[in-house]
Amino acid sequence: MNDSMMGKKLNEVLKFVYSYLLKMGASKEDAEDIIQDTAYKFLQYIDSVGISNVQSWLFRVAINQYYDMTRKNSRRREILLFNLQELFEEETPEKLLLQSELEKDIHELLNKLKPKHRQLLLLKYSTGLKINEIADLLGMKEGSVKTILHRARCEFIEQYRRYGNE
Repeated sequence: MNDSMMGKKLNEVLKFVYSYLLKMGASKEDAEDIIQDTAYKFLQYIDSVGISNVQSWLFRVAINQYYDMTRKNSRRREILLFNLQELFEEETPEKLLLQSELEKDIHELLNKLKPKHRQLLLLKYSTGLKINEIADLLGMKEGSVKTILHRARCEFIEQYRRYGNE
């Protein structure tokens, strides 16, 4: 693989990781910093990363950096699940307010879930990845991903029902 092709592939994977970081709640600036550090680490350790594991390695390094950053800063960030412009053709103040409240509610519910459950729900429903892609990305078996995803959905539904009764 020549340098140009590797650069394009690296850029493609890092764009995906960047969008996932934004959906996890990272600010644009933090996500850019994390992607830059991840690319630097990849170039630094390129010899030790296997060709078949590049995407998983980049994803895992970036996610771990995000977790480290949030731990150090000890602040919570909102998770943006939907792009308002895609959901609504006309953005009225009422629609924006309702969407904002819905996002806050979903954010609260997701924060009550186990971190692994939250991560899988975001990968499946926010980024639109298939089960086999999630399994490859996280280095898990497809059956394990399906099982954990089912449990995560059940836990989210239970939390949603409790939240609705409050």
